[in-house]
Amino acid sequence: MLFAAFTLLQLNSRAALLPKDSLIAVPLGGNGWVSKDSHAQIDSTGLSNWSADTDVVSVYVRLESAGSLNIALKLQVPDGSSKISITVGQTILTKTVSGNQVAVINFGKVSVKTPGYIQVKLQGEKRSGKVYAQVSDLLLSGPAISNGTSYVKDNHGNYFYWGRRGPSVHLNYSLPNEANNTAEWFYNEVAVPVGNDVLGSYFMADGFTGGYFGMQVNSPTERHILFSIWSPFNTDDPNSIPDSLKIKLVKKGPGVHAGEFGSEGSGGQSYMNYPWVAGKSYAFLVHAQADAASKTTVFTAYFKPADQSSWQLIASFKRPSSGFYLKGLYSFLENFDPDMGNIQRKVFFGNGWIKDTSGKWSPLTKALFTGDATANINYRKDYDGGVKGDLFYLRNCGLFNDFAPLKTNLTRQQSGKTNPDIDFSKLP
Repeated sequence: MLFAAFTLLQLNSRAALLPKDSLIAVPLGGNGWVSKDSHAQIDSTGLSNWSADTDVVSVYVRLESAGSLNIALKLQVPDGSSKISITVGQTILTKTVSGNQVAVINFGKVSVKTPGYIQVKLQGEKRSGKVYAQVSDLLLSGPAISNGTSYVKDNHGNYFYWGRRGPSVHLNYSLPNEANNTAEWFYNEVAVPVGNDVLGSYFMADGFTGGYFGMQVNSPTERHILFSIWSPFNTDDPNSIPDSLKIKLVKKGPGVHAGEFGSEGSGGQSYMNYPWVAGKSYAFLVHAQADAASKTTVFTAYFKPADQSSWQLIASFKRPSSGFYLKGLYSFLENFDPDMGNIQRKVFFGNGWIKDTSGKWSPLTKALFTGDATANINYRKDYDGGVKGDLFYLRNCGLFNDFAPLKTNLTRQQSGKTNPDIDFSKLP
């Protein structure tokens, strides 16, 4: 038996000399989540500290075929013995395992009725040792994997982290007269449906070459309106940026925190604590003052609830090595908390406009739907973007099945709306 042979060999790596498609090793470090308030942990080595019978560990894999699926776990039991159950759909497979050496334990077969994501749930039922087991991989074989699979395959490039965060998705807006663009103002409206304001979400409304502006769910009690400008100096360490290439704060609004950011590029960052709520629309406005002579641009961000008239200043930053107006306009939806990457979220964008230096307003009705590297390499396929009436929408995470093809061109209705009524002379 194939699995018996693996057990005898006591595998110490996920890679094995097997015919292609005969077996896949799904690392829990990139594809697993533990239930809320669980003491069990998922890290780059897999599942550890699994001690409570209330802990539910979920591992997700997308299968492109229906059919029989054999399930095994690569694990070790540090001491004692443990009774463990695996649930897929309505089928429950149970084994009592022991042994402090790494081994592959075959649990048996389940029937997969339709292609798509499956959730494999692990739960401990009884143990004599301190923990149920330490589990590194879920091993799958059989006809259900014969047509292909999607999962985070390894930690190269820190993909256990990025894969558990889930795919980021974007709307890349088409601008009129792109070659001779002089867009000075970018207006957009954002609404998060009730129940989709998931912890770790960034609903980014006004993105452009050099910066981005949107709203976040930072904790159960804190939400931010965030505006950031990247330095033209390419680094993840803001302290390494030469003074001549640093982002300079020009001004900021009341209650706004301003400073620097790093890790994903570096630059100037500002945010305001603001209790925005799901189910309500908010307006975002960015201004670009380009100075071709000094090759600088001052970017300024304003925010308000869409049904109110008064704008709040977030911040204004001067960016060197620029001298251009607003270009590369986009919106995105991102999850920045890996522990929340198995929960779906959605956002609507609409009534987007630009105003150029001649005073002409143009609606943003066309966009290209794209995804990040996690989506493009098929590690995750729970991504979606489309149109509903006069709104664009983005959706990600949650391991759903009805994904939208990347690089899809989208067009929303304008519904006869006029350009935003903004008294620019009264902006703070």
